[in-house]
Amino acid sequence: MRIATFNVNSITARLPRLLAWLESSGTDVLCIQETKCTSEQFPADALKELGYESAVNADGRWNGVALLSRVGLDDVVMGLPGGPAYGGAQEPRAVSATCGPVRVWSVYVPNGREVSHEHYVYKLAWLEALKQAVTEDVAGSRPFAVLGDYNIAPTDDDVWDRSFFEGMTHVTEPERAALAGLREIGLSDVVPRPLKYDHPYTYWDYRQLCFPKNRGMRIDLVYGNEPFAKAVKDSYVDREERKGKGASDHAPVVVDLALDAASGL
Repeated sequence: MRIATFNVNSITARLPRLLAWLESSGTDVLCIQETKCTSEQFPADALKELGYESAVNADGRWNGVALLSRVGLDDVVMGLPGGPAYGGAQEPRAVSATCGPVRVWSVYVPNGREVSHEHYVYKLAWLEALKQAVTEDVAGSRPFAVLGDYNIAPTDDDVWDRSFFEGMTHVTEPERAALAGLREIGLSDVVPRPLKYDHPYTYWDYRQLCFPKNRGMRIDLVYGNEPFAKAVKDSYVDREERKGKGASDHAPVVVDLALDAASGL
């Protein structure tokens, strides 16, 4: 069973590339972030032609998440139960569902903007709410994972130059402590292998030739419980999908599980 997570940075802009990638990659379940469309605008029909059901939580602004599955899509939950509001409402940053033998979440963790900004406080509150919301699933016997754009680099090795990010979000101790909190309840970081270079970066800014210079960050993460982690037989960053015209500034993270999508064995 192949599961992936991908911040597409606008599914409308990326649709032809996404459809081609889904066909070539053989992905069974895809967690999408930053759809930048409303739920009504989401291209569910085009994806259905490839055999994928869709669950979409989106409002048309810069957020939006989705789950695509060709192995079943059941018990869908929109949003983050108990999650904080920002700007008077809960943003569309989470969707979860059971896909065959696996329960998965697609999450788009708030950016935080600046350490002094209220959005940073919101980010930490959102992560604490995520921890509380997933605790029961983590402890279960079913493979379970929270995949998505966490907007946090877990360690200094996960950024191209730690000094460049001094005083900025994505690398602060409170953010990393929030990730540690997820690990403390039984989730583990499924670290992918890079297809090129030494570090499995997943994001490269469009500016200043960051991609060809490999000035990247690993912020797209897969956090799985023990049954999920034990089933992992391979994981990698599909860096090739970051190349060329019209690419997202993120690359997909792909996880292969030794599970039968029908039986769960």
